[in-house]
Amino acid sequence: MELKLFIAGCIVFAIAMTMQTFKKNFKTQTSKKLFKNVYSWADTIWTALIIASFIMFFFIQAFKIPSGSMRNTLLEGDHLFVNKCFYGFRIPFKYVGKRYGALKNVERGDIIVFQCPPEALTIDEREHGVKKDFIKRCIAVAGDKVEIINKKLYLNGIFIKEVYAIHGDDSIIQSFELFESDKDYQKAWENGSFTSIPPAFVRDNFGPVVVPEGCYMMMGDNRDFSFDSRFWGPLSDEYVKGKAMLLYWPITRWKFIS
Repeated sequence: MELKLFIAGCIVFAIAMTMQTFKKNFKTQTSKKLFKNVYSWADTIWTALIIASFIMFFFIQAFKIPSGSMRNTLLEGDHLFVNKCFYGFRIPFKYVGKRYGALKNVERGDIIVFQCPPEALTIDEREHGVKKDFIKRCIAVAGDKVEIINKKLYLNGIFIKEVYAIHGDDSIIQSFELFESDKDYQKAWENGSFTSIPPAFVRDNFGPVVVPEGCYMMMGDNRDFSFDSRFWGPLSDEYVKGKAMLLYWPITRWKFIS
């Protein structure tokens, strides 16, 4: 979106500059007035588009919740503002990669908007170069040992009481022996291989795995109906876009997001 706004702004700017070269052809009072009005609008529009693209890339981005994976914290159709400078800035119009000047690091519990990693895309989406954003909660950072036992989260061997997590399915699917060793399990998870097995195999009983360096484990608050790191693997820091900051629409649900 930011790139499209910037390109649109450049196009309108080019139109405005081209109009200046034909200004002398408008000789009558009526044509001069028409030219002035059209040029004024073009000048305003290109400026607004360039400024909007700058703000959206570096500071604030509007985001609409696309699914129910974050219920009941965030609902389908909720409109948010995402703070894109908390975790640092990227080179303009580069959507993944290293960030600079971070004000804070990603922490456990942060609700984050990120570009969907390739492992979470379908084969068709990858072939067509699809790019889309996800929103999930960071439940573990690099070095953390994560295990889910009968829907309960254990972090570094300690049970974590998650007041925000809900389970829409009361049934518990028992664990399956997927690999011969924890090492094989870890490797398969890091490679995103769990997308090729039935989701039920890791939904309620998962791990243990250790979050790799430079990565996070992301999960939806609506645990039984969230396509998240349990299935497509750890999220690399390069895909992080920003921290959910403010729910502004619908107005009845207005709130700062913590």
